[in-house]
Amino acid sequence: MIAIIDYGAGNLQSVVKAFRYIGTDCIVTNEKEKILNSEGAVLPGVGAFGNAMESLHNSGAFDAVTEYISTGKPFLGICLGLQLLFDHSEESPDVNGMGILKGSISKIPDLGGTLKIPHMGWNSLNIRRHDGLYNGIEGQPYVYFVHSYFLKADDSDIVSAQTEYGTTIDASVQSGNIYATQFHPEKSGKVGLQILKNFINITRGEN
Repeated sequence: MIAIIDYGAGNLQSVVKAFRYIGTDCIVTNEKEKILNSEGAVLPGVGAFGNAMESLHNSGAFDAVTEYISTGKPFLGICLGLQLLFDHSEESPDVNGMGILKGSISKIPDLGGTLKIPHMGWNSLNIRRHDGLYNGIEGQPYVYFVHSYFLKADDSDIVSAQTEYGTTIDASVQSGNIYATQFHPEKSGKVGLQILKNFINITRGEN
């Protein structure tokens, strides 16, 4: 069973539909016990960094997420769910993130107004690690992004894929049992479904 964490700031239904499409049982919950008992947990996210952190605390999901990650079971953050894993974001400079990973979250430069912000639509990935989420995925696949802020990880070794949009964006990370993508795999067609399948395989110890 996969727990999709509901803290009031996630695009949950598209994630649920994607997992069910690939034949995976999942529940939407913010109950700590259900999250901790799941084989895998997913933290989606849309909206502003500060509001999302407030919602994590108010819903009780903050403690559930941190405790779940400490169990060593596979965890997947999506879009804002990636950014929340880090200490701070330029979007909400007075708000502390979860601080589980280290790196900066900054606004995508608009290059003097020549670049549309947010970065919305399909863009190609430069995959740096062909294990984990990218097992069996070759070339420079296109995935779907919607974001105005981007990650630059302190430790380049955790970066599993990058993309280019006005700057080099760390598009996904892998650190121990933590996997996270800036893009939306649930909106990324066949490639995105394969990424979700790979996450399921990780929860089963098959990848």
